[in-house]
Amino acid sequence: MKTTQITKFIAANMIALLMGFVAYGQQPASPPATATGEIKGATITINYSSPGVKGREIWGGLVPYDKVWRAGANAATNIETSKDLTVEGKKLPAGKYSIFAIPGKSEWTMIFNTVDDATTRQYDESKDALRVTVKAKKSDKMEERLLYKVEKNAISLNWENLSVPVKVK
Repeated sequence: MKTTQITKFIAANMIALLMGFVAYGQQPASPPATATGEIKGATITINYSSPGVKGREIWGGLVPYDKVWRAGANAATNIETSKDLTVEGKKLPAGKYSIFAIPGKSEWTMIFNTVDDATTRQYDESKDALRVTVKAKKSDKMEERLLYKVEKNAISLNWENLSVPVKVK
């Protein structure tokens, strides 16, 4: 090989290597996240993928109203509780569930489904363990990324300018 060919070969391989390092270091578009906490002695863990707003219209746009949504990105959001819970006045036995939602302009249906596989993308209504209706409210804080919280008496879904609290005992 001539010196210029060797130089071009080395330069091309260095660029490819550098691009590989840059791609490896980038955060996924919807990184995995976990919310955990305790309510009335029950340990609750929520695993989900956290998409960003990125200047998009979320409610009624990216996430349509009145259609089942997997309540996160990539696959269904999963929740696990170590003890039985009372969710919006209804019993949810201890265990693992996927969370789906039907967003509305003011009311939402939150769905706890018995399929708890983290790769679940398809919703099967026949596998519902519990459905509750809750009121969405305007949030005091803009959340760029989808955020679940386990609070003293509730779990909540927070994204963009909206908060969806679900009462838990």
